[in-house]
Amino acid sequence: MRTDRREFLFRMGSGIGSVALSALLARDGLRAAEAPAMNKDPLAPRLGHHPARAKSCIFLLMEGGVSHVDTFDPKPALERLHWQRYERKGGKKSSQTAGERNFVRSPFRFEKRGTSGMDVSELFAATGAHADSLAFVRSVYADSDNHPAALFQLATGRAVQGHPSMGSWAVYGLGTLNRNLPAFVVLRDGRPFGGTACWSNGFLPACFQGTQLRGGPKPILDLAPADGASRDEERRNLDLLARLNRSHRERLEGNHGELEARIEAYELAFRMQAEVPEAVALGSESEETRRLYGLDKDATRSFGERCLLARRLVERGVRFVQVWAGGWDSHDNISVGHREAARKVDRPIAGLLEDLKRRGLLDGTLVVWGGEFGRTPDTQESKKDAPGRDHNPGAMTMWFAGGGVRGGACVGATDEVGDRAIEDRYHLRDVHATILHLMGLDDARLTYYHAGRFEQLTDTGGKRIERILA
Repeated sequence: MRTDRREFLFRMGSGIGSVALSALLARDGLRAAEAPAMNKDPLAPRLGHHPARAKSCIFLLMEGGVSHVDTFDPKPALERLHWQRYERKGGKKSSQTAGERNFVRSPFRFEKRGTSGMDVSELFAATGAHADSLAFVRSVYADSDNHPAALFQLATGRAVQGHPSMGSWAVYGLGTLNRNLPAFVVLRDGRPFGGTACWSNGFLPACFQGTQLRGGPKPILDLAPADGASRDEERRNLDLLARLNRSHRERLEGNHGELEARIEAYELAFRMQAEVPEAVALGSESEETRRLYGLDKDATRSFGERCLLARRLVERGVRFVQVWAGGWDSHDNISVGHREAARKVDRPIAGLLEDLKRRGLLDGTLVVWGGEFGRTPDTQESKKDAPGRDHNPGAMTMWFAGGGVRGGACVGATDEVGDRAIEDRYHLRDVHATILHLMGLDDARLTYYHAGRFEQLTDTGGKRIERILA
């Protein structure tokens, strides 16, 4: 077949372009070779891109949208403006910001805590005792005022389903520290907005998805062997199943990731039978420790158990723990709603920080606190005696503690009433980049080739929040 000059030059240019693109990707650390080698053991422990400050992360996820102006970002101007009419000028309005609105002052008292003089609401009186260990970022913002989409973005970096969560990315990059426990554990509170997509592996291999543990005395059902079955019999059954699966895999073409993940899931379940019962045995803790987490009170017992279990898991090498707490969606009567939500979590959070410190675990554990968005400084409610606040992705406060974090730092600011982040603004992708950095990972180099592009948690890249780094 003859090739004319135009066709020859086109093919030659395409080849040179491919070589150039490969060189550029290699220079930027984005080639598939940069990704973790998973062909043999996807969960093997791996070094990150740089020395890690934190081996594990506990993410305290306050579902529903915590009001920053009622917790860690006081706005005295709201006292003066209380119940005055407020109308946003310009920009696209949503159901959360449209209509006749009035400013709402905070019903909660603030106090400066620690030598750093951090402003902390009475809602977090116990947590405030650790103010000098916390680094606050008051200028975080997101893109969506819809609960599921906002939670997707907080957990996975995108406001749509189908993408891997932070925990999945961390385990993909670093592997596990304990082969007998799940590397990424989810301790949820009821059925959160967004559901399982918030701890999904997305397009990553299935072995990187989060493992849910239930509350109560049996976090994992059917953990014990079947009646009458010995460990040796179970081992023989698993060996037979593995041989059959691998024989099936050899007859298949293409990607074998899902089948390998299934084989590994059976093996993990077998290993978990030996270690999980001890790891989740909260009754083995001293009465003093149980009181520290609030297990002696009805209001704090549920979240306290999750926080205590999170400590026991990271202590045993679990890489990432997502701890959920709902009840923050206070559209009306924020005084009652937020007080109740905070009453459930304040003491357990303080207990977790204290326990990590005294066990020498805080230096190697990153603790992150935050929700999917903040709340508005105003309301649509007509009840002046019991107003609430609506969703506000334009401003929220998050705090960090532990491995690699500069305690006592306070970064960024919102406007006079707390409606928008205006100083040192940080998108959620910047939060993700910072978390990965502290765990030893570079968000620009932690990639996975999917659907024709090198995907990453931060999508187009994030900037580290340098001022909170120790």
